[in-house]
Amino acid sequence: MGKYKELLRVILAVSLIVVGVTHFIVPDQYVRIVPPQLPYPLELVYLSGFYEILGGIGLLVPPVSQAAAWGVIALFIAVYPANINMAVNLIKVDHIPNSPWVHVIRLPLQAVLIAWAWWYTKPSNREQQASLIPKSLIPKELELE
Repeated sequence: MGKYKELLRVILAVSLIVVGVTHFIVPDQYVRIVPPQLPYPLELVYLSGFYEILGGIGLLVPPVSQAAAWGVIALFIAVYPANINMAVNLIKVDHIPNSPWVHVIRLPLQAVLIAWAWWYTKPSNREQQASLIPKSLIPKELELE
C-alpha cells in the first residue's frame, strides 16, 4: 500500500503544481469564477495559485509534508466557494464542459480531494516517502515521527 500511497502523493503534488502555475498563465479563467462578493479577484487567483504550488512542493518535502497536507486541505476548502459560484451560475471555463451535470459531479469531487490530502496528514514511512530532497540530506532532527 505504501508504494501506491507515494505514487498518489506525487500525482497530487504534480497536479497542484501544474494547476497552480496555470493560475499565473491564464488567470482570467479563474478570475471568472471568483464569487463577486470577494474583493481583488485577480490577487486572490494569484494567491491561491501560489499556495497550490507551495502545497504541491511541500507534499514532497518530508519534514514539512504533513503541514503541507493540512495547508492543501485549507486551500481546497477556501476555493470551494469559487467552485460553487461556477456551478450555480454556469460559468464557462476552458476545457471544462459547461453542463449542469458536470458541475453537479465536480462539486463533490472537492471532498475527494480533501480526503486525498488528508491521507498525507498522517505520518509516513520516511524510507518510502516520495521526496524532492534526497533522504541522506534530511537531518534526523527534522524528520517527523
